[in-house]
Amino acid sequence: MPANNAITINEVRLSYTNLFQPKPPFNNPTGDPKYSTTILVPKNNATAKAIIDQEIARVMNAAVSSKWGGVRPPQPAICVHDGDGPRPSDGSSFGEECKGCWVFTASSKQPPFVVDGQVQPIIDPTQIYSGMWANVSVTFYAYNSAGKKGIGCALNGVQKLRDDTPLSSRVTAQEAFQVLPAATPQAPAYPASEIDPFTGQPIPQGGYYPSGFPVMGV
Repeated sequence: MPANNAITINEVRLSYTNLFQPKPPFNNPTGDPKYSTTILVPKNNATAKAIIDQEIARVMNAAVSSKWGGVRPPQPAICVHDGDGPRPSDGSSFGEECKGCWVFTASSKQPPFVVDGQVQPIIDPTQIYSGMWANVSVTFYAYNSAGKKGIGCALNGVQKLRDDTPLSSRVTAQEAFQVLPAATPQAPAYPASEIDPFTGQPIPQGGYYPSGFPVMGV
């Protein structure tokens, strides 16, 4: 087990990714800016869920003495939620992308590592987006803050696995617009007396056609 008790969870989908620029939590605009992502664990990924449950149980057992004064809370707040159930904050439904998944958010004040399949850093932020699949390194931890006791999740890093349909409500240029037909070049509206009959080009000042012949009467 790594020194900070980090665990790796494989084959998850990311939502609300914010891995390159710290921002305040979306539900707390005045909060401390953090790097974060919401992690969607498909319910058929039994291996991932077992790892999560085992680690949360370990952290809770350790927190009884280290964080909670020797008393286990009857209902500690757990950061992992059922995407098919109601949101614990207000009872509303999770987004459609959460259906059939376990859902939790991991965050960090420090920049997480973001790597590709060869464990090389990804520096292009457009390669990381909501909807892609990844392996994630996270650390579950216990807290006791302002009378609230529970288990949160810190983000260590992300390894991109593969692309998928972006989870975004933004409209693309291709969706918003159609390709316009190419404009037909229009000849300049010069009087016939100002057009060189040999080249079809406008006659410059000076009394000579562009072809080199003098303009009659000049």
